Amino acid sequence: MEIQGLPGRLLADLGPAIASGEIPEGAVLRSEELEAKYGVSRTVVREAVRVLESMRMVAPRRRVGITVQPKAGWDVFDPLVIRWRLAGADRSAQLRSLGSLRVAVEPAAAALAAVHATDDHRRELGVLAVELTVSARSDLSVFLQHDIAFHATVLRASGNEMFAHLGDTVGAVLTGRTEHQLMPHRPEPYAVALHREVADAICEGRSGDAETAMRTIVQGALDELNEVLG
Repeated sequence: MEIQGLPGRLLADLGPAIASGEIPEGAVLRSEELEAKYGVSRTVVREAVRVLESMRMVAPRRRVGITVQPKAGWDVFDPLVIRWRLAGADRSAQLRSLGSLRVAVEPAAAALAAVHATDDHRRELGVLAVELTVSARSDLSVFLQHDIAFHATVLRASGNEMFAHLGDTVGAVLTGRTEHQLMPHRPEPYAVALHREVADAICEGRSGDAETAMRTIVQGALDELNEVLG
């Protein structure tokens, strides 16, 4: 979710500050102070606060103010929350946590996709596997977009609505790894080939092979991340 205009600019400052602990749990923000500090209207502040409230990062209270909530209650799957946390001091813990989530979910999703994928899903995965191979040789930013689309398609193809809902979360993880230089300069050929294996196994209904290939991808990504992060 991208928030545009003045509310987006306010969020771009407040969100990372809360996520990093610069504005700590329990802190109380007041609308009039935010209006004065950022030179924005009350409407802009309200719109930004509504977004933060939807993520359970703050709770507005009449005659009290806007109170920063405990991290344990945040919507940690929200792509913006992930982005803000990746920009802060707990980047390593966030990446490891999300990497473990992928290991738990994506192999199971690939196995289910081999059973439940529609013809459209199979065609899309076949095309994306080819595009990943081509872009891996030339443009990392294009490769990232194809990689995000590939994993999101597998999650959707699983037929499990809970898995499908994690597409944006996985996309935020992949984007964060790239933006923070935690990816190889060029994608490893074996990793690209594994995506092709996942696509082929799903298209051919080979559930076990799809699960194994996807597990190798996501576990390998987590292992590489742990090596980089020490």
